Amino acid sequence: MTTSTPSNSNYDRFPRVDVPGHSALVGGEQVFDRIGQSAFSRAEMPLVAIDCYPGVDLDALKRDIAGKLPQFDIVDVEAEAAHGEAALSEMMQRWLTEDRVFGVLAPFRLSEFYESEKLEHLRARLAARKRPTVVVGLGATLAAPEADITVLADMPRWELQQRMRKGVPNWRCSNGDEDILRKFKRGFFVEWRAADRHKQTLFDRIDFLLDTTDVDTVKLITGDAFRDGLERASGQPFRVMPFFDPGVWGGQWMKTTCGLDTSAKNYAWCFDCVPEENSLLLGFGNETIEIPSINLVFRHPVALLGDRTHARFGAEFPIRFDLLDTMGGGNLSLQVHPLTEYIQANFGMHYTQDESYYILDAEPGSSVYLGVQEGIEPAEMLESLRVAETGAEAFPAEKFVNQFPAKKHDHFLIPAGTVHCSGAGTMVLEISATPYIFTFKLWDWGRLGLDGLPRPVHIDHGEAVIQWKRDTAFARDQLVDRVEKIASGDGWEEERTGLHHREFIEVRRHWFTKSVTHDTRGTVNVLNLVEGTEAEVSSPTGAFDPYVVHYAETFIVPAAVGKYVISPTARSQGSRLATVKAFVRDTEIDSPASADSHK
Repeated sequence: MTTSTPSNSNYDRFPRVDVPGHSALVGGEQVFDRIGQSAFSRAEMPLVAIDCYPGVDLDALKRDIAGKLPQFDIVDVEAEAAHGEAALSEMMQRWLTEDRVFGVLAPFRLSEFYESEKLEHLRARLAARKRPTVVVGLGATLAAPEADITVLADMPRWELQQRMRKGVPNWRCSNGDEDILRKFKRGFFVEWRAADRHKQTLFDRIDFLLDTTDVDTVKLITGDAFRDGLERASGQPFRVMPFFDPGVWGGQWMKTTCGLDTSAKNYAWCFDCVPEENSLLLGFGNETIEIPSINLVFRHPVALLGDRTHARFGAEFPIRFDLLDTMGGGNLSLQVHPLTEYIQANFGMHYTQDESYYILDAEPGSSVYLGVQEGIEPAEMLESLRVAETGAEAFPAEKFVNQFPAKKHDHFLIPAGTVHCSGAGTMVLEISATPYIFTFKLWDWGRLGLDGLPRPVHIDHGEAVIQWKRDTAFARDQLVDRVEKIASGDGWEEERTGLHHREFIEVRRHWFTKSVTHDTRGTVNVLNLVEGTEAEVSSPTGAFDPYVVHYAETFIVPAAVGKYVISPTARSQGSRLATVKAFVRDTEIDSPASADSHK
């Protein structure tokens, strides 16, 4: 299929963190020659461990090793020592539940997926080996903890999900043709958690990192290059690689603004700051290495997040930015997010998905559904939702849920428990807490998903968390465009736009025609250029190179940066620009005025 992309977009879809002083090897011949040479430089009968994240094409990797390193025996640790599919599924079942979407975050260590006696036997075999040997697979280092060379073959979650959509099964499963939501659930709640815990133990010891995200071209960097790249990113502004996805309600705005394929039917989402999902691109001259951006959170949580944010959340990135495009599309699903105690009790997550909609653009007459109508009977609304779920009749959303007009630069606050959705004709920058999977759909306007299956709704979960007092007056007074001027200076003005006092994220908007000095104040900042062509982020002390961001791009400023300056570039001089900035609220400093003071 011939594709077409707009030529006037300056949105950077492949942002990199350049890592000087290192290089990358590309292609199987170079990659495996380097691994082999390094192995023989350390031992006459070397042992190499290539530890793989779920989703890495293990069969292709073994073929490469066999073809490029014929002098090495190959041991597949998964085939040799992992529990069988039935045993693994039985072990995981209580955490997966029968629900199509939701499970419970599982506490497994990777070693629990292996038979201990078989691992012990395999270690003894490897210790007595008579030939050079490569142990490969998820958990290779469990069998070869003292390997002469250790390699991590990593996999970003987004690439892994694309492979699942094309039929790749879960780890050690034969479920390639299963519903993608169930495959994702098994990964999200169980497999990826164990794999993440395991790979963090390897960061200090790996000799090489193997990039297998391109199925046709493997790439290799040294462990030192990997570690230096993460350290470099932890001390400067950077962006993760955004990814775009179609949806049943998707629109057309991002095609032009973000330089996407104009022949595609639509784009619904852009995930441009979800470190659990996104890739981080490391630049080595003309070559780019793709790694999971969550590695940076794991490796440098204090430098990235800040001490107090790390103390509160651990090695998790708590803020998510993404774009929701319904311009020329349809309504989002009517939904609600769980209260903190509900997500803790039912899903094992320690904080919930508070969020907000910042309107980047809007068609005339567009709106946001937010809060229930005053005076409604909850039982009547719930019964109407259940009837709609059967397909007998449509849910009359306007009877039960408020609609507020939406225009460019409005900000709608959505604390957990509030019924909401964006209507058609809006371009939303969603600013939220990170647990993005925990959305209880109440009504999806009678649509099927792109897979042809009904999109799942969770009315019982919704009933348990809907806050019925979040009605018309509450939404109007506390949730709709609560803008408060904070400060101003020569050529700039700062406003608080949210979030609600029940949410832990603070959002500030800066309008500027001249330079504005910011300070991370010890916590990670996440920003988006919501007005203007481009801006430059610089260090007042020269601690990092000037960094240019473009309209609608989300960028991250690590806590360790401290003070930084955002200025118009030559291209945007004379224009009024704006950024929105989100950070974890310091309750002693950043708390907005109480709800009572707004009445």
